[in-house]
Amino acid sequence: MTQPFLELRNISKSFPGVKALDGVSLEVEAGECHALVGENGAGKSTLMKILAGALTPDAGEIYIGGKRAEIASPLDARRWGVSMIYQELNLLPELTVAENIFLGREPNLPLGVLNRKKMVAESRRWLDRLHQEIDPRRVTRELSLAEQQMVEIVKALALEARVMIMDEPSSILTDRELDELFNLMSRLKSDGLAMIYISHRLEEIFRVSDRVTVMRDGRTISTRPISGASHTDLVREMVGRELANVFPVRKPSRDEVVLELKAVTRMPRVRGVSIKIRRGEIVGLSGLVGAGRTDLARLIFGADPIEQGEMIFAGEVLTRHQPHGAIRRGIGLLTEDRKSQGLLLNMTVRGNVTLANLARISRAGFVSRRKEKECIAPLVAGLRIKTPSLEQSIGSLSGGNQQKAVLARWLFTESRFLIFDEPTRGIDVGAKAEIYQLIVDLAAEGKSILVISSELPEILGLCHRIYVMRDGEIAGEFEEGHATQESLLAAAMGVAIPR
Repeated sequence: MTQPFLELRNISKSFPGVKALDGVSLEVEAGECHALVGENGAGKSTLMKILAGALTPDAGEIYIGGKRAEIASPLDARRWGVSMIYQELNLLPELTVAENIFLGREPNLPLGVLNRKKMVAESRRWLDRLHQEIDPRRVTRELSLAEQQMVEIVKALALEARVMIMDEPSSILTDRELDELFNLMSRLKSDGLAMIYISHRLEEIFRVSDRVTVMRDGRTISTRPISGASHTDLVREMVGRELANVFPVRKPSRDEVVLELKAVTRMPRVRGVSIKIRRGEIVGLSGLVGAGRTDLARLIFGADPIEQGEMIFAGEVLTRHQPHGAIRRGIGLLTEDRKSQGLLLNMTVRGNVTLANLARISRAGFVSRRKEKECIAPLVAGLRIKTPSLEQSIGSLSGGNQQKAVLARWLFTESRFLIFDEPTRGIDVGAKAEIYQLIVDLAAEGKSILVISSELPEILGLCHRIYVMRDGEIAGEFEEGHATQESLLAAAMGVAIPR
């Protein structure tokens, strides 16, 4: 057997009270895309941060190209040709594409003057090599998310990367953009690049990878060629148990209409939308990226004003609707991007949960810590939020536990209408099942739920009724049992299904 290009041998890492990695080994060949899968908290990110130099292992060895690699910092990782593309992009938006690609290693003319001409020319050469028609002189904030993702890859390759780690690269991309990314990855494999691909979307794993390694509880469970794996095998190994049906059984909704929108408009993203949501009902909102789904959620929550139309909540016509009024009436919004919009990552679990309703635990302007703990401890336990304590920084929790903490916040405010915008984005299959069960349980208690999701199986498996948006308008409405992935996609794209 030939020696693998990259070897991680018996890597271990502990944090206070937690054994994050316990003797993990991983091998990646040159020209291979090796998928790394597992539930949130399995140790994938910790292992990759060690390879990228962001963390130092307690034990274990790394070999690259047959040589022992001492990686104690990101600079060391760069010297060994290791680049990591994180789920949250790390570009500076006010700099140009070329300035981002050469950040920290800018070419200079004599007397230290920046050689912009060379920087632009070299950037264009790398972009052309990857078939990217992006002007290196453009300001990065003007690019689409997909274009920024490509710039991240170009930046990594310009550093002469020989090992590239991609952490959930698809979470911000449309299907067309994802096809472009996979085509690019195929070319990079042909050039001999060793790639590690992390994703919770198993269909991507089967499409793009050559081999797959499953991690659970800080250990390696299995490594096998993707051709010899099945969805069922991977899920069973990831969660350590069978998941017979990830979508729980729903109870029928009630007749009482809780929310009604009548020709609601906010140009250009929401155009004359009329919908109804009943008590105890889970309603799905489907559509392509940019269809106006999140914009509609913001109108319902009061984050943006309604220009025309009428919103009726619990029999009350809402005028001058704002978030503080929405919270007071019992409307909660779990945002699409929980890290930048839904959480204060440096605050504690306790602080994040109580943030939207401090009045409930305050007297004369002072927060009662005793009352605060009494109120939120049952929520944390009931939602099975895995945290060492209520004082733990919420940024250190897994994605699934962060999402449940956001839900705990709205339960703490006693919300009766909840909007879930992409509720399982970046969450593993086991945590997804828990989130689905929580949503169904909340509906059974009589709460009304609006679920916005780009995952069609999620919308179909979870919802009583589904609206499809296209170009800011309602393009279709489907009752339970009368929708398919094909019919939802056809409505979203404005095409007829061939019969």
